[in-house]
Amino acid sequence: MPRPSQQLHPHRDPAPLRPAATVLLLRDTPHGIEVLMTRRSMTASFAPGAYVFPGGGIDATDAQAHAQSTRRSTQSDLHLTQAIAAIRESFEELGVLLARHADGSHVTTADIASLDRKAPFAAQCRERGLTLAGDEVFVLAHWVTDRDLPRRFDVPFLVARMPEGQSPVADEAEQFEPVWVRPAEALARHTAGGFFIIFPTIRTLEKLQHYPDVDAVLAACASEVPLWTSCPRAGLLGGKEARYMEHEAPYGELALTCPDGQIVHTLDWQSAQPVALLRNVQRLTAPNPGVMTGPGTNSYLVGDPGSGYIAIDPGPADQEHLQRLWQAAGGDIRLIVCTHSHPDHSPGAKPLQALCRTAPPILGLPSAPTARSASAFTPDRPVKNHELLTLTGKGPDGDVTHTLKVLHTPGHAANHVCLVLVEDGLLFSGDHILNGSTTVIDPPDGDMNAYLESLDALSAACGEHHIEFIAPAHGYVIGEAKTAIAQLKAHRLKREAKILRVMQARPDGTMDDWVAAAYDDVDPRIWPVAKRSLLAHVERIESLGFSNL
Repeated sequence: MPRPSQQLHPHRDPAPLRPAATVLLLRDTPHGIEVLMTRRSMTASFAPGAYVFPGGGIDATDAQAHAQSTRRSTQSDLHLTQAIAAIRESFEELGVLLARHADGSHVTTADIASLDRKAPFAAQCRERGLTLAGDEVFVLAHWVTDRDLPRRFDVPFLVARMPEGQSPVADEAEQFEPVWVRPAEALARHTAGGFFIIFPTIRTLEKLQHYPDVDAVLAACASEVPLWTSCPRAGLLGGKEARYMEHEAPYGELALTCPDGQIVHTLDWQSAQPVALLRNVQRLTAPNPGVMTGPGTNSYLVGDPGSGYIAIDPGPADQEHLQRLWQAAGGDIRLIVCTHSHPDHSPGAKPLQALCRTAPPILGLPSAPTARSASAFTPDRPVKNHELLTLTGKGPDGDVTHTLKVLHTPGHAANHVCLVLVEDGLLFSGDHILNGSTTVIDPPDGDMNAYLESLDALSAACGEHHIEFIAPAHGYVIGEAKTAIAQLKAHRLKREAKILRVMQARPDGTMDDWVAAAYDDVDPRIWPVAKRSLLAHVERIESLGFSNL
């Protein structure tokens, strides 16, 4: 966890959360699933004018009505309370009632007309002998309102099949214009500007559009566990607010730079100016975007004006980029560290060193004999595994220390190292871990066994140093560091299992045959690059004796 003193913005408590529930009422049509949506009042305090699913706050009476509802044996008390709240809200807002008569028949529109939407809900149902259909309401997702908004809700998105024989009628106070719409159609209308929907609704519809029918949706929800849980974060992209879920690339960077949800961090990739990630960490992206480098190679500066700076991965020998890096450090670069010797990481080290009045030593590991000719690199001094590189300076409140711990992490390259900013729990991962793609393991300098072992070492370091964030050489900062490493390893092993199946099915196949079958979910234009990692997996499989099983 970064030190509060190194956070970019003063702490601000987000608005408190209010419990609520929302329900997606679904029906099947010849053209696919339709969902019932309704427009909120233009004077509503939250999302005015937006098309939403019916729902609202959870009342104390919802929890008191359990005895009036059916429930599944696996349905928790909390989920039943939420289901009852959603049933009540859909009745009050749209005149839709998920309830049954004593004979098991659904309530009809005529039955609903005899009820008062403003009178106590549970009492009216009890007086008429109606049983709420809580067992027909399932949890689809769990949304927590973004931290930047003034009104925030902790709300499950529930799903239920629309009862037969009922027609929605808006209350004309909170909700207007009920409409049945296919998810894809709603998204298209929103994009065209005629159907305003907010971020959680957009993301929910995007996922819902892939289900063929209502039965498939309900079957997916049978585990009683939300299919996803999200508290989105927002940043600035192209000068406008842009929101992201946890699995999306910018999320971790927003969590690092704006943990309390302020919308101040710019996500546009550019090479002209450094981007502050913490008070003691800046990123400057080299102007070398491409298929292999993404938006470009990230160079980092660690330190402050009082301590001087350590430059990590100065990048290619691009004079303008190096000049910007030097200027961002005020010319006070004390050390230059290269995570490895590839040509987009280390060639800038010598020219950057030459810019400095007092030449800082260049550290790293020398390229191995297995390295390609373009990756030749000899540091002024090799770094030891677990070595500490320390800067100390005077801050407003006394001495401030910035310590980088070196971790030898061969795999992507034989001389690869990662660096841990110990005081702030930040891992500089070089090319070992990337955001948005998996790194290439290119034998003989790359080795899959070593790569996976290094992932294990990095996972252990996360526990030891409370690492929450990863700053990669390509892409945005990654959050939930230990989880991200576990997912990356699982992805690699899953790919390896697929490669093994392909090898066993086609033992006489060529590497081209195997890459086409094992990477059939990848753009064929990437296959020449993927074939390098395929070879690394094949060598590992053969070293483990699995290829003949």
